[in-house]
Amino acid sequence: MRVPLSWLGEFVDLEPGTTPEEVHAALVSVGLEEEDIHTFELSGPIVVGQVLEFVEEPQSNGKTIRWCQVRVAPEGESAADGGADVRGIVCGARNFFEGDKVVVTLPGAVLPGPFPIAARKTYGHVSDGMIASARELGLGEDHDGILRLSTLGLDPEVGTDAVSLLGLDDAAVEVNVTPDRGYAFSIRGIAREYSHATGSAFRDPADAVPVSAEHASGFSVTIDDSAPIRGRVGASVFVTRVVRDVDGSRPTPAWMIARLKLAGIRSISLIVDITNYVMLELGQPIHGYDLDKLSGGIVVRRAAPGEKLVTLDDQTRTLDPEDLVIADDSGAIGLAGVMGGASTEIGPDTRNVLVEAANFDPVSIARTARRHKLPSEASKRFERGVDPQVAVAAAGRVVQLLEQLAGGHADGLGSLLDASETAEAIRLPDGYISSLIGVDYTEDEVRSALAEIGGAVTEADGALLVAPPTWRPDLRDKSDLAEEVARIVGYDRIPSVLPVAPPGRGLTREQRLRRAAAQILADNGATEVLAFPFVSEAQNDLFGQAEAGGHVPAVRLANALDATAPYLRASLLPGLVEAAKRNLARGLVDLRVYEIGTVFRPSEGSIGSETLPPGAALPSSDILAGLNAGIPAQPRHLAGLVVGDVHGKQPGAAAVPAGLVDALDMVRQTAAAVGVTVDVAQSSHQALHPGRTAQLLALGADGEAVPVGYAGELLPALAQELDLPRVVAVFELDLDALIAIAPPEIVAGVIAGFPAATQDLSLVVAADVPAGDVLRAVREGAGELLEHIHLVDDYRGAGLPEGRKSLTFALRFRADDRTLTAAEASEAKLAGSAHAGELYGATIRE
Repeated sequence: MRVPLSWLGEFVDLEPGTTPEEVHAALVSVGLEEEDIHTFELSGPIVVGQVLEFVEEPQSNGKTIRWCQVRVAPEGESAADGGADVRGIVCGARNFFEGDKVVVTLPGAVLPGPFPIAARKTYGHVSDGMIASARELGLGEDHDGILRLSTLGLDPEVGTDAVSLLGLDDAAVEVNVTPDRGYAFSIRGIAREYSHATGSAFRDPADAVPVSAEHASGFSVTIDDSAPIRGRVGASVFVTRVVRDVDGSRPTPAWMIARLKLAGIRSISLIVDITNYVMLELGQPIHGYDLDKLSGGIVVRRAAPGEKLVTLDDQTRTLDPEDLVIADDSGAIGLAGVMGGASTEIGPDTRNVLVEAANFDPVSIARTARRHKLPSEASKRFERGVDPQVAVAAAGRVVQLLEQLAGGHADGLGSLLDASETAEAIRLPDGYISSLIGVDYTEDEVRSALAEIGGAVTEADGALLVAPPTWRPDLRDKSDLAEEVARIVGYDRIPSVLPVAPPGRGLTREQRLRRAAAQILADNGATEVLAFPFVSEAQNDLFGQAEAGGHVPAVRLANALDATAPYLRASLLPGLVEAAKRNLARGLVDLRVYEIGTVFRPSEGSIGSETLPPGAALPSSDILAGLNAGIPAQPRHLAGLVVGDVHGKQPGAAAVPAGLVDALDMVRQTAAAVGVTVDVAQSSHQALHPGRTAQLLALGADGEAVPVGYAGELLPALAQELDLPRVVAVFELDLDALIAIAPPEIVAGVIAGFPAATQDLSLVVAADVPAGDVLRAVREGAGELLEHIHLVDDYRGAGLPEGRKSLTFALRFRADDRTLTAAEASEAKLAGSAHAGELYGATIRE
């Protein structure tokens, strides 16, 4: 909301010299957030001049200019810049005549832009200033010709300060109005808030409007709402007044144009400007109809299915049965509270005006505005709540201005329908506010603050009964009243107390382990990235964990931000691939990135499968249970991607390219951080190289291997298709599953007190037997003495039968209570070999 200071000063006392910054500070103290300060951004000598004579001079470029003699000060007196009273000025416009009074910017002036004015030679003359247009002054968009003051109804003395004359010396403060404080979308509301902040006297502009004891009557208005939303009828107040013999061709006064401009609304025509002015002043949207274009009376009703309406923006709109419309005998003539219709639009020939001031249901207006993508100044106010008791005053204020500025006169034709409900009084127990806010407010402070916001306060047994004012529909319970008392008395009264965490609290086990996993990767040179969770169906099918070539069940968004990515991700890898592509395109070719985030798995239920009750009715427990069942499962995953070189080329050493080994290294780092051992097994995945894909198996406390993810290198053809290097190593872990397997506490390993015994074991097995399976078999058979085992060689060639391979393992044995003998180590090794032989036919290589 933009608030011109001169306008604000009409309804609340502003100290002389009050700056916009000071007004902002005062409004911030009562909870209104400052946004900006708006001015006309001009300075220097800008005066009223009179065109004495001019000579038209055609130019070689086909343009005709006027060499003008312009008086800029009373005869014989110095001009505002100290120069002569008559100036020669070159002007390209041709819409003025000799004797016209215009706005002249003298040398030294600065116009919006900034555009400094100086005497300069042009078209063979020295132009000593400039005759300004409305757009050059910041008053409007008209740049077809200069601004003739007679078109604004002005005839000032030559030499008068034009900045003050046109209201260009005003400034406006802009504040952010939250949705619950719709009353602040008006000068009336902001003036009241400024009064709260400073104690300055507030004068309600609604009280200054003369209202006849007998309301206008005789104009037919019917409210026929057969389909109310949330049980609330679409219109609760409807006021009409008729003004006849208006002269719509009269100019809008300069002061009104300037105020509207500062408030962010452009001047259109006198009658429309008046309705906009009153809306800004009182917060009540106003609509004017050309009375002679109406057919019969007005009916407020819901639209018929398929009914059409041409709105003021010349768009033909197909209406919804939920839309509230204003209609006459010809059909719909306006979208209630949103935008009027073209059939009854006020134009230059309008002579008789029907003024409408109504109060519409906020939910109905909000839905209509969003349905038709038609936000307006009126709908912005209605959907936040408008004071139902200001409609009569607003209509009277429009009538008053039409009489004063447009030469019209009011007659007795009109109407007043008022079915607004009085808000129930709120019971405020004694001491409640102090207990909630933590400040010892006195009873006088509470009563004074509640009365200041317009509440009617009476006493009850051990409590106060507070009737909220009609302009505050946001005050619904005692907590709202407590907030108002804290706001009006002053937020500075609320003490700053640092909360103390209860002992024994802190991060949960899961949070600690997730942080440990992220930290270990970052410590080892990986960079964490965050990707959008929205993907295409093809990306889900490609990277999701499903059978090769199979379709991955995915959660589709009902209202996707991007039509090309309407699904929630089933894997983190699409986001990492996009991050890699973006960085590679910018020259970062060596990447090691990871992400921790949620993936989405569709559940058996479906959100929206149950019929929700209309409006604000509370859903039943069965409906809520159905909705909860439809929320997709969201396990937390960790995924990584490595591309480029692990170590760059150095003197005496070649570059070391990244590959699957590095992805597996990141997996083992993660597993170690949470206290779990991870094994790998040969596997397959639709997006990964068939010979370089591993299933990741976490070993639980009982020794059982649980699948927790996969790792591998992207298919070379896929990498090429994605504009990535040939070798791209990736992995993805179900972090929640990994943490679930982790021990309750990670205990530091005990330093061994006895020496280890190391031996190697070479086993010959069929070539298609996975080395990981053989390794696990040896580990199981060797027993507790085996401390560590890893594969050191995979040989296939001379000396072995066709279809066989030799796997060599390095084994380390150790006992906690003694030094092992070579015989004990050999016995354990042979036990492991025998177990592998039972399971996979392994034999010791001779």
